[in-house]
Amino acid sequence: MLSTCPHCNVELLAWQTPAETSWDSPVLQICFNDDCPYFQRSGEWMKSHYNVAAMYRFRLDPSSGQSGPIPVWSREALRDGILSPESIPQTEPTA
Repeated sequence: MLSTCPHCNVELLAWQTPAETSWDSPVLQICFNDDCPYFQRSGEWMKSHYNVAAMYRFRLDPSSGQSGPIPVWSREALRDGILSPESIPQTEPTA
């Protein structure tokens, strides 16, 4: 089940983590809403704090419950990893 973004209340999308990363979960949930206020203010925040042209989106790790920013270099960044609902790996319930 997908969660909603706490900043815009839009449903998060399942995103396949690349094999080369250190994420514990094979799938993260990310807000890809370009109108999300968290995303919209991120470019200015990154420029003023780090002097970089980058942004971030809200992400949730469903396996740990941890959330926070995931950096992106453009509005289109990471979209190629969005999973369709039928391709989201099913996890076995833990006993």
